[in-house]
Amino acid sequence: MTGRNHSSKVLIVEDTLSVSRMHTLHMQKAGIESDLAQTGAEAIDKLVTGQFSTVLLDLQLPDMNGLEIMTAVKKRKIPVTFIVVTSNGSVNTAVKAMQNGAYDFLIKPVAPERLVTSVKNALERTDLWTTVKVLKKDMAPRKIRGFVGDSIPMLAIYTMIENIAHSKAPVFITGESGTGKEVCAQSIHEISGRSGQNFVAINCAAIPMDLMESEIFGHVKGAYTGAQEARDGAAFRADGGTLFLDEICEMDIGLQAKLLRFLQTGKIKKVGSDKLIDVDVRIVCATNRNPRLEVAEKRFREDLFYRLDVLSLTLPPLREREDDVILLAEHFMQVYAKEEGKAFDHITDAAKSALLNYDWPGNIREVQNTIRKAVIMNSGTEINADMLDLSNNLVIPNIESTQRDESAYQPYRSIGPVSDPDASVLARPTIRKPLTIDLDRPMAELERQIIEAAISACGGSIPKASKILELSPSTIYRKRESWSDEGEGDDFEQPREATIWSVA
Repeated sequence: MTGRNHSSKVLIVEDTLSVSRMHTLHMQKAGIESDLAQTGAEAIDKLVTGQFSTVLLDLQLPDMNGLEIMTAVKKRKIPVTFIVVTSNGSVNTAVKAMQNGAYDFLIKPVAPERLVTSVKNALERTDLWTTVKVLKKDMAPRKIRGFVGDSIPMLAIYTMIENIAHSKAPVFITGESGTGKEVCAQSIHEISGRSGQNFVAINCAAIPMDLMESEIFGHVKGAYTGAQEARDGAAFRADGGTLFLDEICEMDIGLQAKLLRFLQTGKIKKVGSDKLIDVDVRIVCATNRNPRLEVAEKRFREDLFYRLDVLSLTLPPLREREDDVILLAEHFMQVYAKEEGKAFDHITDAAKSALLNYDWPGNIREVQNTIRKAVIMNSGTEINADMLDLSNNLVIPNIESTQRDESAYQPYRSIGPVSDPDASVLARPTIRKPLTIDLDRPMAELERQIIEAAISACGGSIPKASKILELSPSTIYRKRESWSDEGEGDDFEQPREATIWSVA
């Protein structure tokens, strides 16, 4: 393949011959070199050779499942990027694969363009990391304001920030809680040509849903009860600069449509006004969730995601940043020693060992709090291991546990012992939600009304609703796609409340 080295090959792990041939054909047409494995054991044997940088992995294989392959490869420390392939009925398993470090997941049948795009992105990601590894020894230490660290992952991030900063395109930052997403957004702004204008940040998870539209777009006097004077929104205040939307996956689906319209037109309309106002704003957004999973679960608009995800950047968790935890700890020690008037000036070897051996689920924020507590509660010139008190740290959920995966909020109860967690028999959930149905309406409309009501009662979770309705998730996805194709999605009448239907 032109322009790539031998290690940038794709291993297609698929036991269905027709599917594997189709994947291979798509790779050939895209100029991507590939090989095939039909079992998990064969895949592991081939990956050990180090010839492959990306794996297109079917989760259901005759000898083992894809998660077992990922675990085996991880234990052997084989540096590959996984793209998992699953059926609609295995979305929960795909979520687990993403938690285990998969770069992306695709739902069968996979559109050729989607398949090739995902593989190319994975290969480019690997190329970037390889380049950084090669150049790291010759690179002078680089600093981006607000960041501390010189690990390979962070050198890659610094390069990406510098390249991204000078563009006008939207940026989508992902990463676990505490990895520094807002610091990253501010750095992009400060390096860009917009640095002389405002950087305006909004936390979409911290503002009540009914006030969010006004917060972003502003309102006129009397627009709603309590609006005693006109107010400019964040988009207007950021005119000429950068608007940072943190935790964007928490944004209400209705407001997402208005944000999309703003991105398409460059015009805002204050709440209570018909006047359109032109603004020049660069959008940078962030989330600690996996946005692709949010799109798959219909909680985030696909068209908005692809409008925002022009330039994407994923901040690495601290556990993947080599010895950066020591640099961060020393930095925070200096900051808080000065702030508290203490004499601390170094960290003992035993304390450094403890820092390196801890997993840091809360990432940089947890390091900051740990060192600050050590400085405040102790005296002397050195921080030792006893001062860190890591055993009492709260385990702060990282991105794996905040992706709205089913284990986070599923009220199902296992019935009896099971050997395979994915095959466990689950008790039907209990959800009581009143629903009025109109028997004069066609059966197809009633079916849609019931399905949409069940999804709504389950907080938008299709897998959860499928358990209540005793339908497969793939059936619900297929029906919703057909409704979308009919162009009825925005006009569908929502069910009225009354005590007619109760699920138990």
